[in-house]
Amino acid sequence: MSLKMYQRITAQVTALIESEPDMIANLANISSLLNMELEDINWVGFYLLKGDELVLGPFQGNPACVRIPVGRGVCGTAISENTVQRIHDVHEFEGHIACDAQSNSEIVIPFTLNKQVVGVLDIDSPSIGRFSQEDEQGLVELMKQVELILQTHI
Repeated sequence: MSLKMYQRITAQVTALIESEPDMIANLANISSLLNMELEDINWVGFYLLKGDELVLGPFQGNPACVRIPVGRGVCGTAISENTVQRIHDVHEFEGHIACDAQSNSEIVIPFTLNKQVVGVLDIDSPSIGRFSQEDEQGLVELMKQVELILQTHI
């Protein structure tokens, strides 16, 4: 996807969430919008940090793993290292947690509030190598905007 497309999606997300103070409602709408807009994905949603594990938040797709220990799998690695994880082939990722056997590639973007990592945006695809550098850049910028908006509601 092009960065122009991600800019359009970011503008849509901003319009959806800027006047709503509830984080869960906003994350639900973000996952729904991304599910509608992104091609070749089979799961999109959020995991929220609670103690030493990620707990399933709003999402679109098949039922998912409910709890992921920090440091385990792609999501747990993203949160423990506070780094984006863009995985070409999840089957080659040591410790990958297979919540959906149909998923073959994944991108996970951690997000913060009050300078604390609070969760991750997780997107899966049935295609190997689905996520590009442009996808990563567009989604990171999207989540920066989301962080700014959510921060104003705390």
